[in-house]
Amino acid sequence: MRAVVQRVLNASVEVGGETVGAIGRGLLVLVGIEPTDGSADVDYIANKCAQLRIFEDDEGKMNRSAVDNGYSVLLVSQFTLLGDARKGNRPSFIGAARPETAIPLYEELISAFRALIPTETGIFGADMKVALVNDGPVTILLDSSRLL
Repeated sequence: MRAVVQRVLNASVEVGGETVGAIGRGLLVLVGIEPTDGSADVDYIANKCAQLRIFEDDEGKMNRSAVDNGYSVLLVSQFTLLGDARKGNRPSFIGAARPETAIPLYEELISAFRALIPTETGIFGADMKVALVNDGPVTILLDSSRLL
């Protein structure tokens, strides 16, 4: 499971011109699910994102997490994070899980996040318009396959 975590002042996602998820200060998490992912990957990504110390403390050091500060997460599925563009100019997406595998894991990930932190979401498989104000900017790449 691959996640791009962005510290934001605010973020929202629209589908068909309607806002389906929005947060103030917190984290925008774009997530791509691989065919071999399972519950361990879900737990790793949810816990790591929620506890990631990328918010400043009173001394200006990145020492606080979204949970510490009472912030929220906007979780958005994005299979293109698993695109492979090493050959040619057209990315291959064979590294991304098919919907029958990815949807249950995405739903499990939503539940895992909601158990830790207020969470808004996009809609799996929809054509989404994501807006954000990146704070810093601070952007972190997490990949559960490198640890599990």
